[in-house]
Amino acid sequence: QVYKGLDIITNKVSPQEQRLCRHHMISFVDPLVSNYTVVDFRDKAHIEDIFARDKIPIVVGGTNYYIESLLWKVLINTKEKATTAPGPGRDRKVELEQLDGVELHRRLSQVDPEMAARLHPHDRRKLARSLQVFEETGIPHSEILHQQQAEEGGGPLGGPLKYPHCCILWLHAEQAALDRRLERRVDEMVAAGLLRELQDFRGKGLDLCPMFFRQDYQHGIFQSIGFKEFHEYLVTEGNCSPETSALLLQKGIQALKQVTKRYARRQNKWVRNRFLKRPGPNVPPVYGLEVSDPSRWEEDVLKPALEIVESFIQGREPPAQPVRMEQEPEEDKRRPHLCELCSRLIIGDREWAAHTRSRSHLHHLKKRRKLEATSLAAETQGEEVETSGEDSSLPL
Repeated sequence: QVYKGLDIITNKVSPQEQRLCRHHMISFVDPLVSNYTVVDFRDKAHIEDIFARDKIPIVVGGTNYYIESLLWKVLINTKEKATTAPGPGRDRKVELEQLDGVELHRRLSQVDPEMAARLHPHDRRKLARSLQVFEETGIPHSEILHQQQAEEGGGPLGGPLKYPHCCILWLHAEQAALDRRLERRVDEMVAAGLLRELQDFRGKGLDLCPMFFRQDYQHGIFQSIGFKEFHEYLVTEGNCSPETSALLLQKGIQALKQVTKRYARRQNKWVRNRFLKRPGPNVPPVYGLEVSDPSRWEEDVLKPALEIVESFIQGREPPAQPVRMEQEPEEDKRRPHLCELCSRLIIGDREWAAHTRSRSHLHHLKKRRKLEATSLAAETQGEEVETSGEDSSLPL
């Protein structure tokens, strides 16, 4: 929503609602800018300025990674040092991402072996980011993370909480109800003119932005859900039959619905893993609000939310209880596991457990055991032949 225009695909809050309450961080970045980052977002949010005006900032999500950047000290800013170099500005991370993942992993292993051991050779974006941090700060990425975690209030997932008197309101719904709502939202976006918005944007930026041609959906506004899903429809429009165009349109709509539902699941998973299960001190309480039935918005959401916020303002215990989640057995999300049987590197204990139960791994395991059994049988038979022969020195 930071990008100018493209109000439909980014699901911006309506102008009517914006007039009811002052909104920040909306529509101020040129959509053809490709190097806008979460660090830029954090630096422009100016939470302290809102507090200085005796106002209470309400951070609305959205993208939980960006929310986390405002609440905890978890980011590394390399832009200040990078921009001191003479010549035109460049994005070193984007340059590094053009390299092969294996080469990136090899380079990172030389300067930051700890971080290289935690990242998969195929994860070019994270490999490139770690290399960029080292190149532009002179300090290994892993060392900077350790410094953040060692600060007072820090923990395994990052640095300390920046605003100790905050709370998180988590609006959640039953999965079936949420899926129906998301599908309906996509239909409403299409009816509101989503395709025309994409067509107009593509027409304006085609000569200016090479990402339209490279099918690069990893940077800038092109990361938004909706661009990639309608790419085939947009690039073939006018160059195929109406029947083919209609099929591609329906394909794009269905893809948008599926991707939107997957993204919602990832958001909920992020809340559980990063907010509810976050280890270490200074974790704000998370209050769950049920939104499965919109007709009960007043009773289930608005009233309890107001009571919780008012309690925090007045410094008393809220009437509602925060969500509690049982701590699962400790696991390392970045521990590397090498499966020699499948010739694969698996990152993370949970991913390793899933791999060992996968069909492909079990197939290779069964195949190896069969070969071992055949080899053992051949060795046993050979011993019998050797001991029963008159001259054991003769070759079999």
